[in-house]
Amino acid sequence: MKKLRSLDLCSGGGGLTLGLEQAGFEPVLLLDKNPVACETLRLNRPSWQVLETDLLDFDPVDHQHCYDVDLLSAGLPRVKSAATRGRTTDDDEVRLLEATIYLVHAVQPRALLIENVPGLAGAPEFAAFRDFAHKELVHLGYTFSWFVLNAADFGVPQDRKQGVLVAMKRKGSRAYQPPVATVSEHVNVGRALRASMSARGWTGTDDWAASADKVAPTLVGGSDNRGGADLGLTGTKRAWARMGINGGALSDEVPGPDGIQESDTSGSPLKKLTVAQTAILQSFPSDWRFAGGKTARYRQIGHASPPPVGHALGLSIAEALI
Repeated sequence: MKKLRSLDLCSGGGGLTLGLEQAGFEPVLLLDKNPVACETLRLNRPSWQVLETDLLDFDPVDHQHCYDVDLLSAGLPRVKSAATRGRTTDDDEVRLLEATIYLVHAVQPRALLIENVPGLAGAPEFAAFRDFAHKELVHLGYTFSWFVLNAADFGVPQDRKQGVLVAMKRKGSRAYQPPVATVSEHVNVGRALRASMSARGWTGTDDWAASADKVAPTLVGGSDNRGGADLGLTGTKRAWARMGINGGALSDEVPGPDGIQESDTSGSPLKKLTVAQTAILQSFPSDWRFAGGKTARYRQIGHASPPPVGHALGLSIAEALI
């Protein structure tokens, strides 16, 4: 089958791009401003052309092989709600959203995919951006769909809702249909992590796995401007604790036979996840490697779009392209 060509913006650790690759899309260029994320992309796919730059500084005139790609995809930094956002950060995030729409003018992709927070697809606080995107895309001859997907519906052991915009050029495409769930039963944390938790012979693994019978809360990568890696805010940490997990930090190793994690000096009976286990919860393949130290690797994972969601979106877009 002929490969479809894509341009990928704010690629991060590669979750969305990897899923799209599995659906038949070959990126002609990926860009991200984080040097460690760019190292991750090159580490896993040396053949990919990776550009380390800010999206706001990107000029497609200098990269004309990006023109007329089949898909312009963007897993942009999460915009924040009015209750939690800081002015400067929010301005930057909205500018990236707008810059992506403006790039459609120059690149003229056959399809556009933007993935972000669920509220982007319908919440009142993001109405201004939706109106802006509507006006620009209609002017350029695109039809579009806003919808919300939950990664758990695609086999990801995590309650992770994502707001999605898919736009298709009217000429040369069929009516677009969003992807439908690929699993009838969600994968819980115990099932997803049982093998890794028992890797050093922990005798309590089966009991722990039986109690961790819910999907994980949404993994969050956190800000580069704050401390080390943890699994979220207080309410999220309580949800982790109910599954026997200490959400306050990550461990360097899974439990030993007696349940001890040598790098954990907290004295808590709860177990800490490793970076590799968070990658399992994002459904990255086991051979996908992340560059950087523990916190940098976790942040790439937490910020990523789970590959199975990218795969489902890629297949639905490819189906609509003639």
